[in-house]
Amino acid sequence: MLKPWMVIGGITLLIALATLFLRPRDTQWAKNLKRPKWLVFEPLIPVIWTIVFTGGALSAATIWERDPGSLPTWLLMGLYLLLEIITVTYIPATLRSHNLKVGTILGGSGVILGIILILLVWNISGVAALLLLPYLLWSPVGTYTTWEMMQLNPEAV
Repeated sequence: MLKPWMVIGGITLLIALATLFLRPRDTQWAKNLKRPKWLVFEPLIPVIWTIVFTGGALSAATIWERDPGSLPTWLLMGLYLLLEIITVTYIPATLRSHNLKVGTILGGSGVILGIILILLVWNISGVAALLLLPYLLWSPVGTYTTWEMMQLNPEAV
């Protein structure tokens, strides 16, 4: 029998991998954008997001195991799912639109939803809330970076 963490982890992985098929071929546009000088950690971003998504999946599994199948748990699973979809939509939506503002809006939406999710989850499990901290720490950095890139690339807004 599949464990809840296996199902949640599998769904997380499938959604994250789906963006590989959604990415437009127009990555050259992004490569030509000016970046902030302080953005020296760009090669680490895939590792950072792996940590973030793993924490989110483990958080969701922790919540599921507290009260499996109840309506409040399903609603929280929906919020976890929405947060991941918003997060993985950032790259394809920004690349397709050639508009950094789209990415900034998606990133900001993710930050707000992440805060709401942590506040809701904290009452159920402190561990589950702590597992969302990597998202809460990293997502504002990514959103701010995109906003900063808007300032450096006004033609990309």
